[in-house]
Amino acid sequence: MQLTFTKRAGKHDDLTITRASGPAQAIQCPKQGIIPHDMVHYAVESVLADRGFLSMVETGAAADFTTQGGDSEEAVERLVETFQAELWGGRVAADDLIATYEHACGARGHPAAPVAAADIDAIRAQLNRLSERWTSLAVNEAMTLELSSRGREMLRVPGSVGLRAVERSRSKDRARRFSINRSDC
Repeated sequence: MQLTFTKRAGKHDDLTITRASGPAQAIQCPKQGIIPHDMVHYAVESVLADRGFLSMVETGAAADFTTQGGDSEEAVERLVETFQAELWGGRVAADDLIATYEHACGARGHPAAPVAAADIDAIRAQLNRLSERWTSLAVNEAMTLELSSRGREMLRVPGSVGLRAVERSRSKDRARRFSINRSDC
């Protein structure tokens, strides 16, 4: 599944989701002053083995604001929200971020997914890479991320425009690829 985020002028950016089968789905992402919300999902889900919104979309769920999941998906959503708050407000100690996340899960009545300080560091590193790439894009330029069911490892794809990499996942069952596509959409 490919996730193509296109930076736009105005109040929204665009996300086009292209699954292995079926039609592409386009949604608008409200601008929030940081990377798009679903890009934060990508950062979290590329590190943790737990299922989240993108995992549901990859397996056929609609990519919209009404998509609901079980405890795992809800736990990932709370972690995404916790990282968004950190992106807006500034970095906190990993233990404080984990405590905030666990409190949010408890307040919503579902268990938290197990998260360690090393996971927080890995997610932050992914968020930093994505934020740098997103910030460097001009209006109407796009950044494509790819999810697939293969493991992750670093590689360069010959003939690609910009940087393209696939990283080895801790869960070893999902691949994430990111690239910057310089095009007017």
